[in-house]
Amino acid sequence: MTETSHHRATILASIRLSLGTPQTADQIAAEYATIKRTYRRYGTMNHDELVDFFEDRLREYDAGVYRAELNAIASTISAILTKRGKHGLVMPSGIPKSWLPQAFDFEQIDDEDAYRIDRSEGVMTGCTVAIAETGSIVLQNAPGQGPRILSLVPDYHLCVVRAGQIVSQVPEAFDRLAGSSSLPTTFVSGPSATADIEMTRIKGVHGPRFLDVLIVNDATA
Repeated sequence: MTETSHHRATILASIRLSLGTPQTADQIAAEYATIKRTYRRYGTMNHDELVDFFEDRLREYDAGVYRAELNAIASTISAILTKRGKHGLVMPSGIPKSWLPQAFDFEQIDDEDAYRIDRSEGVMTGCTVAIAETGSIVLQNAPGQGPRILSLVPDYHLCVVRAGQIVSQVPEAFDRLAGSSSLPTTFVSGPSATADIEMTRIKGVHGPRFLDVLIVNDATA
């Protein structure tokens, strides 16, 4: 059990105790298994429709969306960074070298040095899964994605999503996350934005103000 999941379990146990209903882990699991799941768990769209739907959702959130074939990832990333006026990005370990255009500087960061991360021009990561229905990208503390701070501190985030990672519904995403549920997990739905008490929309409060998503056609992989 990771430190994060241990703390979560401790907090939940304290809540149950305060409610006067202490339960063992087996009792909790049994109770969870009895929950009726009559809601829609899987989509009916074909592959192309699913990718198009995901792209539409991202654009509704004001994210930049690009597509590339497997052999054109680096050249497409080069075009995206040139358009954004970037000279380089930070990235976690596990990013394939074939993604990296040689004309740009990429710095690998696997620690949680907020100062170094904040001084960067942005971050590039992969993802674990993406959800078309909500236009969400799910990141975990895993190779190619890095610690959570890496995708929350920079002002710009470029995320590479393989088309095969896109699912239709949220329950489908949780099915894919079942095997890595103990990892710190972040759901990203478009660039960070919020509204203050006067309903003034502000971008970049809880994460990057600018998000680009590169969808890679991996159907032949």
